[in-house]
Amino acid sequence: MILAVLFANAEGNILIERFHGVPSEERLHWRSFLVKLGADNLKGTKNEELLVACHKSVYIVYTVLGDVSIYVVGKDEYDELALSEVIFVITSAVKDVCGKPPTERVFLDKYGRICLCLDEIVWKGYLENTEKDRIKRLIRLKPPTEY
Repeated sequence: MILAVLFANAEGNILIERFHGVPSEERLHWRSFLVKLGADNLKGTKNEELLVACHKSVYIVYTVLGDVSIYVVGKDEYDELALSEVIFVITSAVKDVCGKPPTERVFLDKYGRICLCLDEIVWKGYLENTEKDRIKRLIRLKPPTEY
């Protein structure tokens, strides 16, 4: 299961978060842990360079895209290899929506469309859609069979 998808800015403020199957009392712990992990390790990394960590029997894959850090947390069948596919789809969708690796301002301007993309990619903790064209059609709120 994909436990969490988080986006944070360079200062460590959470821009978007999606938790699945994580009790509310543990969410603060995960937020602070992921932001600290990124602060310690993402300095000087290139766009879309993947980093991997393991914590409490879960896997974490994270990267930086423009001014935004992206974290994906999973367990069981979502090991580091599966999470790298998830984060690839997410970064690809964000770049499509923003037109380039986003600055924080562009990211926040496109917030609604990015949230729609996330909802189409990860549904109730499972990877749902990976095809760019299908995701684009779904976020236009049209049936997937119409072109």
